[in-house]
Amino acid sequence: MTEITLKLEDDQITFLQECKKLGFKDKSSLVRTALERFKKDIEGKDLKKSADLYAELYKEDQGLQELTEGAIAGWPK
Repeated sequence: MTEITLKLEDDQITFLQECKKLGFKDKSSLVRTALERFKKDIEGKDLKKSADLYAELYKEDQGLQELTEGAIAGWPK
């Protein structure tokens, strides 16, 4: 693993110092978990935004709707 130096606020440092009370092995594992959760949250928001854009395009494109309806014709519901 690579090490980095961070500048944190006093209350953030206090929170990190309580890592074992929170069930983490050490400060680094708490930070890694927080970053991974934040990353997944951002990725989820990006995916939702993308899905919303595709839904809007689909809603406005009659040809695409017809193509989709034709492709799913005969499929079980």
